[in-house]
Amino acid sequence: MKRLRMAIATGAALLCASAAPGAQSDSANPTCPASPNWAANQVMSLTPVDRGNQRVLLAEGVITPGLADRLRDALAEDDQISEIWFRSPGGDAYAGNEAGRMLRSEFPGIITRIPSGWACFSACNFAFMGGQLRIVEPQGQFMVHMFTHTGNRDIIRQEVEAGTDSTLELIGEIEQSSAQLATEDNDFLIRMGVSRRLLSEVMYATQAVGDGETRRCLTQDEAYSYNVANVRE
Repeated sequence: MKRLRMAIATGAALLCASAAPGAQSDSANPTCPASPNWAANQVMSLTPVDRGNQRVLLAEGVITPGLADRLRDALAEDDQISEIWFRSPGGDAYAGNEAGRMLRSEFPGIITRIPSGWACFSACNFAFMGGQLRIVEPQGQFMVHMFTHTGNRDIIRQEVEAGTDSTLELIGEIEQSSAQLATEDNDFLIRMGVSRRLLSEVMYATQAVGDGETRRCLTQDEAYSYNVANVRE
């Protein structure tokens, strides 16, 4: 109940660590900063801290299997925690998905936040979207991994040289993998109340991707348009 009351009352601006706004953009991924501010921890650290009148959990580093259990334990041990702040380069996709589902089902009052200057990429997106109330601050980076298979071009070229049967087999594997991943992502977004347009217009929008582009950072308007963020402060 304490956590839910604090969630309802969230409108107060919080002090947070941040990178300087207006950082240089990435030439290969022009919507994103060249040096995203995500933690270098090889296993996501979970650190309860006080920020203003709030108790928050800093979730920083690489997402690995078992994150859902660790998050559950951290939140159960401290019922004053009202928010989780994410700073992560991603990691294990299934672990991120599992963490997001756990947060939504077991801690429905929790708020998830990407503070200004912090970046939440790939698997981190799904952990973040587990919050029923979600905040992406101005200059916070909700950084989406774009599933375009551009990284497989050299492999496909080698398979073409090896022969038609080999090429067709590889393309079939890629198509099957893509279809399965898209189905799982679609189901997750529906459960989290996020627009499925995020998949068609961003994550799998191969027609809109420049050569070599693999990352896409949502603008504030896009974050609210897709209902990735649903709380404005």
